[in-house]
Amino acid sequence: MPYGEKSKEQLINFSDNIFRFLEKQGVKAVVMACNTTSATTYDTLKNNYNFKIYPIIQSVTEILANLPIQRIAVLATNATINSHAYKNGISKINPNMEVIEHACPEWVKIVEGKLEAKKESIEIIKADLQAVLKFNPEKIVLGCTHYPYLLEQLKAFAPEDMFINPAEAFAKYIKSDLEKSGLINKNGSGKEKFYVSGSPENFKSAASIFYNVKDLPQKVILIPDTTHSLQLQ
Repeated sequence: MPYGEKSKEQLINFSDNIFRFLEKQGVKAVVMACNTTSATTYDTLKNNYNFKIYPIIQSVTEILANLPIQRIAVLATNATINSHAYKNGISKINPNMEVIEHACPEWVKIVEGKLEAKKESIEIIKADLQAVLKFNPEKIVLGCTHYPYLLEQLKAFAPEDMFINPAEAFAKYIKSDLEKSGLINKNGSGKEKFYVSGSPENFKSAASIFYNVKDLPQKVILIPDTTHSLQLQ
């Protein structure tokens, strides 16, 4: 962490290791919820496995390109912005839409550290937002899974309805596509497992931002490739 500061080669290696591990688990599909890896590794790795991969950026750019607006801004990590994945994806479908890109390298650290209420953090958030507001965008894409957790701070400087969380459209797209492919599970008997490549304790703390993890067991199972596993019963 954070992925946004890693090289493309590092990200491809990380993603391939994760996909190989998941392939051994017999998964039917993998969701690339991370904008950074979606931007930098999907095209390289997409045909290497026996399951379907859903990359967030490539899945939602068509939706964004068809919005009835002329100017859109994207806030994301350095790696995502440097890849121009959002801009290129939108431009292929709607070359008339202007796409403003801006990297916010400190935002992931702010969210992970739960520092969003700190004065210094608010100043960083404000400065990054003002850097794109000067171009008068009609909508702003929060192009990192962490960024929607800063909406409370962001809406102090711009209207809340200006911000787009692409994960919402992404989830609907995945559900619809699984239904069309006959892969959706409707029996309600699923289980949740969390595999983490770093510290399980750090995961429990960071994940509490968006998920109730208080019932996760204290026992940690070490599995191959130095990946740690936590299972929520």
